[in-house]
Amino acid sequence: MDVLYTAEAVSTGEGRNGHVTAGDYIDLDVAVPQAMGGSGAGTNPEQLFAAGYAACFHSALHAVARGHKVKLTDSSVGGRVQIGPNGQGGYQLAVLLEVVLPGIEAQLAQQLADEAHQVCPYSNATRGNIEVTVTVSED
Repeated sequence: MDVLYTAEAVSTGEGRNGHVTAGDYIDLDVAVPQAMGGSGAGTNPEQLFAAGYAACFHSALHAVARGHKVKLTDSSVGGRVQIGPNGQGGYQLAVLLEVVLPGIEAQLAQQLADEAHQVCPYSNATRGNIEVTVTVSED
């Protein structure tokens, strides 16, 4: 692979609570969510993954739309990352992405979302590893 960019992050701390830094903009306390028995006194890795995936997918969506000469206005991608037991003593993730493309006909919106799912680096990294559901909705 020809590397275009490298992101770096550092996680420190003990057990269920810690701290992450990445570049000049991310400097966060992290904690296990209350739903999983933690304090919830900070963001958690699943929230960071949801934010990263949604942002990456949104960027891929715009790139695909430009390729089709379609202008997207007020578009959004919502990301939900779910975590649960994998039945083997560990955990697994699932991702739900909700694409909203106001003013774009439903069939074209679905086509753009499907194509973005093929080019998004997060989609390519997770394909075959975790369940990812991409839904196009009107709002």
